[in-house]
Amino acid sequence: MAADRLRALLRSLPRPRSVRARAATAAALVMAMVLAVGGAWLYVTLTDNLLDNTQDRTELAARKVAGTTGALPRHLPQPAGGVDAVVVLGPQGQPLAGTGPDPAAGGAAELAGFRPAPGKETSSKVLPTTAASGQRSLAVVVRDESTQGTRYVYALTALADLNDATRALGVTLLVGGPLLMALAAVIAWAVTGLALRPVEAIRAELASVTASALDRRVPDPKGKDEITLLARTVNRTLDRLEQAVSRQRQFTADASHELRNPIAALRTELEVALLATQAPESVPSERQTPKSTAPERQTPESAAPEQQTPESAAPEQQTPESAAPVRHALDAAVRLQRIADDLLLLARLDTQPAPAEDPADLALLCAEEIARRRGPRVPLVLDAAAPVPVRGDAVQLERLLANLVDNALRHAAGEVRLSAAVEPATGQAVLRVADDGPGIPPQAAEQVFERFARLHPARHRQSGGTGLGLAIARDIARAHGGSLRVEPSARGALLVARFPVRGV
Repeated sequence: MAADRLRALLRSLPRPRSVRARAATAAALVMAMVLAVGGAWLYVTLTDNLLDNTQDRTELAARKVAGTTGALPRHLPQPAGGVDAVVVLGPQGQPLAGTGPDPAAGGAAELAGFRPAPGKETSSKVLPTTAASGQRSLAVVVRDESTQGTRYVYALTALADLNDATRALGVTLLVGGPLLMALAAVIAWAVTGLALRPVEAIRAELASVTASALDRRVPDPKGKDEITLLARTVNRTLDRLEQAVSRQRQFTADASHELRNPIAALRTELEVALLATQAPESVPSERQTPKSTAPERQTPESAAPEQQTPESAAPEQQTPESAAPVRHALDAAVRLQRIADDLLLLARLDTQPAPAEDPADLALLCAEEIARRRGPRVPLVLDAAAPVPVRGDAVQLERLLANLVDNALRHAAGEVRLSAAVEPATGQAVLRVADDGPGIPPQAAEQVFERFARLHPARHRQSGGTGLGLAIARDIARAHGGSLRVEPSARGALLVARFPVRGV
């Protein structure tokens, strides 16, 4: 249960997102672990060394007293080597001598129970407090078998030096530890940033690779590390991608171009056939010749009844029902021709360089587009109070506007509204085409710009579109440094194209 709670607590902690932050955090944690382990080892080592040194000095002072022959004076001289006190007790714990004026005041009562183990001559231990020093002390006892009987010599040394050393070590770790952790984190942050600088350059260059800029390549660090291998692998992958896309675009362009002539011929034949079914009496027979008014000389051959051949027979009368299949085939041919033209235009937009920078006026283009469309299904309304100058290819901009208007006319219920203006907040030229039809759902705002994309029954093939108009319009907008999006509208669909105003 406790382990589960600990894991849950660790999961709830915020985690660094970037590689540099994770590296800095890891360096700080490693430094904390090193300081903790190193501090514990240093504390144990320092304590052992100081205790061993203190014990040696204290035991030496006790042995000097134990080595005295004869009776000991009741008041012993102060021992050397930093030993604080020496007390001599008898077998029953009675004080015999000491360094203080009163041996009994030197802690005889608390030392009486401390004796060497059987078979040992000396022993030592750390006492919490003693009467002699009033603080934690190291006591060493030596059994002395003298001529006057067994006596126990106790030497006591206060552990002030040990306490001061461990306190200084603790303060150093508490103060210096966070500083060292911060230093390790800063170093890791800086080193990781230097190591990842080529990766950031690779990322930025990859972000600029688009369908119209497949020739871009990431920078090569010119090293032998993993990042260099990554950059070279990415460049080789981009090479293969560019070749594949180029082959696909070339195939699309070639196929569309080669299909134009057969489709045009097919359309012509169908149009001629449709005209023939609509007015058969106006098409003369190839075998009919003008009749002469002069009398003809009768010959045996001419006197015979005239034999009709299939070629000389009058053409069969066509009914309106027989024209319906031809009309359907002609509609399909027209639509196929539009698809081929649109595919060829898309291929050219994908491969051509940046469009021309000729001056153009979006408001004027809208007015011309409305004027070209005589008798549209629903009225076209223009809302443009002033010229909207932009720079670009006027032919492509006309095609963009025509595609947007075609799309709006196919789905509008009552009217299509065109507007062009310069947006004061952004300084961009904005072209809006709105209809009052079924509209575009928000979740499909990007899907409508995909090639051959259709959303619902209101937008089907029989509406006359090829499914490429909006895709072509967006490609033209992007080629001019602009954008084309579906924006929210209270009724119907609203498509908005934005263009930068560059040196107009």
